[in-house]
Amino acid sequence: MNVLIVYAHPEPKSLNGALKDFAVQRLEAAGHTVQVSDLYAMQWKAALDASDSTVGPVGPHFHPSLDSKHAFENGLQADDIAAEQAKLQWADAVILQFPLWWFSMPAILKGWVERVYAYGFAYGVGEHSDTHWGDRYGEGTLAGKRAMLIVTTGGWESHYSPRGINGPIDDILFPIQHGILYYPGFDVVPPFVNYRTGRMDDARFARITQALGERLDALFTTAPIPFRRQNAGDYDIPALTLRAEIAPEKSGFAAHLA
Repeated sequence: MNVLIVYAHPEPKSLNGALKDFAVQRLEAAGHTVQVSDLYAMQWKAALDASDSTVGPVGPHFHPSLDSKHAFENGLQADDIAAEQAKLQWADAVILQFPLWWFSMPAILKGWVERVYAYGFAYGVGEHSDTHWGDRYGEGTLAGKRAMLIVTTGGWESHYSPRGINGPIDDILFPIQHGILYYPGFDVVPPFVNYRTGRMDDARFARITQALGERLDALFTTAPIPFRRQNAGDYDIPALTLRAEIAPEKSGFAAHLA
């Protein structure tokens, strides 16, 4: 199988760098073909702007969505964007690996999403009607592929527990797992999260790589997070709110898990 790792850490000798190298070795040893988009090494341009189209704005001023659509549909995207889209189409599974900085992904990785997820590629796909509101949230260009997060954080696991001060880790990662990965169709498997990474020794690193290796071995067999499909009947369309009889006792992120 083909696996793409999109990696965002500025220091090759970091824990993240070591885990990325381990992941590549483990996946290749299992017979998979691996590509790595090392965003810092690539000096990835994070800012979405008019230069993302080789012809610039098509109207009197830059319109991020419409200019993205025009560039994608007419083969006018910047080369780096088109190359990353080709990697996504090639991949059977995509791993986003990053340190949790200020409760989200590093800006360079967010910029990768904003530029590569073009209108017509990752959003603005499919018909919009009274029964079907686009191909998204379980459908879309990347449907049939798997995705997983590998995340590190300096906080303790208890800090990210249901009653922890930082909030539950599943809630913090929901906008990434549901909004960035599930939206264009990925089946998202549970994340691999490493806590308290400022305290590391050889024994702990060995335990982490053993656990990560087991997760990578099961990348294509682990049950995905059971997010609700948008167009499968659970949501009123076009309001896109859960139907009154669906999980009436729940609200917030948890309501969108079947």
